[in-house]
Amino acid sequence: MARPKSDDKRNAIVAAAIRVIVKQGLSAATATIAREAGVANGSLFTYFETKTELYNQLYLELKSEMASAALEGVPANAALRKQCSLSWSNWTRWAVRNPEKRRALALLGVADDITPATRAAGHKTMAGLAELTQRCRANGPMRDAPFELVIALMTAVAEATMDFMVNDPARADQHCEVGFNAAWRMLAG
Repeated sequence: MARPKSDDKRNAIVAAAIRVIVKQGLSAATATIAREAGVANGSLFTYFETKTELYNQLYLELKSEMASAALEGVPANAALRKQCSLSWSNWTRWAVRNPEKRRALALLGVADDITPATRAAGHKTMAGLAELTQRCRANGPMRDAPFELVIALMTAVAEATMDFMVNDPARADQHCEVGFNAAWRMLAG
């Protein structure tokens, strides 16, 4: 009879995968991830059948965590600008607090190993943010632009904002506000 899987071991593998991906890239060996997690290489494959499965699950977990963090505490009855501002602040602060997760997600986001099904599931985890973005742009200058372009532009502004927040922490709040104001003008006019 197989031993039951341990949440602690799985979490250690996921955390190690994040660290290793950031340091060595997506081509890092599973043995390196297992060693970083403090488990036998075979144990990694007890939790994830393949490296591709590990990366796909990690991608989904990071997308879900980021989306949840962005929407945390955003009141549905608040004015739209307030909802967007809180979501922006939550998103950028999550990224600043979790630089390794941010970097790993960026690398996984362009990885060939991430399947179309996983990407689709990742988009579903972002549905609340997508809906908020759609409402923000409904009457603004980006209302007729392809949604994928709007998301790419918003992400670029957010990434620049996050970089400034990280590199100039004494003025992180100011950078967050300036970035939001730029994004808001782009979306809502």
